Amino acid sequence: MANVHRVIGSEESPYSVKVRAYFRYKGIEHEWLGRAQAGSLFERHARLPLVPLVVTPDDRGMQDSTPIIEALEPLFPTPSIHPDEPLAAFVSALLEEFGDEWGNKWMFHFRWARPVDQIGCAKRLVGANRPDLAGEALEEAAATLRERMVNRVWFVGSNAATAPQIEQSYTDALARLDAHLAHRPYLFGGRPAFADFGLWGQLYNCRRDATPRALMESGAPNVVAWVERMLQPTNEGAFEPWPALAETLKPLLAEQVGALFLPWSLANAQAIGGGDEEFTVALRGQAWTQKPQKYHARSLQALQARYAAAQGVPGLDELLAEVGCLEGLRG
Repeated sequence: MANVHRVIGSEESPYSVKVRAYFRYKGIEHEWLGRAQAGSLFERHARLPLVPLVVTPDDRGMQDSTPIIEALEPLFPTPSIHPDEPLAAFVSALLEEFGDEWGNKWMFHFRWARPVDQIGCAKRLVGANRPDLAGEALEEAAATLRERMVNRVWFVGSNAATAPQIEQSYTDALARLDAHLAHRPYLFGGRPAFADFGLWGQLYNCRRDATPRALMESGAPNVVAWVERMLQPTNEGAFEPWPALAETLKPLLAEQVGALFLPWSLANAQAIGGGDEEFTVALRGQAWTQKPQKYHARSLQALQARYAAAQGVPGLDELLAEVGCLEGLRG
């Protein structure tokens, strides 16, 4: 076990399976553990009560999926998850963050919006954490968890007014991704990029719940194939040049990142800066109201810093202006 990383996570956590997929792709020797299996290992290393937690062979703990991958990539540089072309690499990083932050709204909303999904997920979560429970005890524990989680959907901005917007965003994104994936195994060509891991973790978990799974399987067969492929991602070829990707990726960027994610991100950051208890922003002409998400303000700052560091990349500002992302990234 001297060279083995321990990846502590949950199948129901999009960020955990994202990190696991990265480990599998890189061929990094690791052991996948649930919280129940990890025991005191989690308590010793976790700064926050969240998964994933990676414990390195030299007994250091790492949390938060994006920083975990960014820390490991220089140590395991081949095959790289970053396209050589700077413009494509920036778009990949932008979509990775979009997946983590906006894609999580799809996953969390669908998981707790309808009884059929609530019941199924609650039982899976309880079963993973308490394998000793069965029968009536399992049902009672799942019902308690279900009640608690349904009351927390506000955390991702899900409410009666925003629910149709979240669900429309999901189905629109599936359509755009399906068209894009009709001609390539991964988002940026023949091998997974940073973006694949961020988007995939959310969509893999969407497929674990009945309602979003039905929407995916009925209308996006290429997305389904990609979701399955990313369970054991492989290097099937080179990254494609940006001009080959642009025709089908630009509509996704414009409709999802430029029109929804970045305007929401800016309004959220402004609300936090102003100490507001709630904010409202117009997204695609519809009012979106929610309580601020404090963590995401840091995420937006990281994206804006990435954009600042990419100054001088040929064609970047022109692309971002075209898809409505330039203002949000400039801050």
